Amino acid sequence: MSWKRVLGRVSFINCDPLFYALDQNWKILSAPPSWLSGHLLRKDCITAPIPTSDYATNIDQLSLLHDIGIVSKESVGSVLLFGNRSLESMRDIALPSDSSTSNMLMKWLLGHRGLDPKLVPMGPDIGTMLGTCDGAVVIGDRAISEALLNPNLVRMDLGLEWTKITGLPMVFGVFATRKDSQPSVVTEARELMLRNYNTFLEDEETMASVISSASKKINIPRDRVAKYFNYEVSNILDSKAIHGLLAFLEEVCGIIDGPVWFDDHHSE
Repeated sequence: MSWKRVLGRVSFINCDPLFYALDQNWKILSAPPSWLSGHLLRKDCITAPIPTSDYATNIDQLSLLHDIGIVSKESVGSVLLFGNRSLESMRDIALPSDSSTSNMLMKWLLGHRGLDPKLVPMGPDIGTMLGTCDGAVVIGDRAISEALLNPNLVRMDLGLEWTKITGLPMVFGVFATRKDSQPSVVTEARELMLRNYNTFLEDEETMASVISSASKKINIPRDRVAKYFNYEVSNILDSKAIHGLLAFLEEVCGIIDGPVWFDDHHSE
């Protein structure tokens, strides 16, 4: 199958509502967030939700799709700092190898508080991370699971902390495509994902089915998954989320000109 008919997706449940009903004309490439950036650049897929900071790094080659992303409403629930002591007393923090955005955000949040612990890149295993460091940033399904198992170890929800400081949603992932992608295929993919998400929001049976499937997939109670989808993570990049995206790109990534949108780029 041509890469043009392949959609990249995060291997976590955070974008399940976008991908629950795809016909055989499309194939899914599932990978950790930071891996998807490489897949997209290598033409393994037509579009993918990549870490926002990876977009900033590759802004000359990539453009963004309107309206969809991976956005925290306030608390995101799936990007958490765990630790046996308070953040202020942490001497070192393990940062996961599977998400560049979370790592850059953690560094920025530490700087905002005037803290300077040692930051140690590690594989995303909380046992190993906390066995080595005072703190550990964990993302995705693992973060939700660990917070249920060890709520007393949660020290910070990074999405909530960003919103407290900026008053804006945190955009952890953006749907990107190569600037040389075929516009009609990109538009078709975007409209398909948006249609799926709107059906998820509007149709109770679809929502229940997606929640049930996600619950079984990662062995988390249905009510926790429902809370996650309803109150913590969104796949809609609305005007307020775009303001959050612009703030992150400028404040954290040093990108002051803002993103290039695929539709705008191809209508010039």
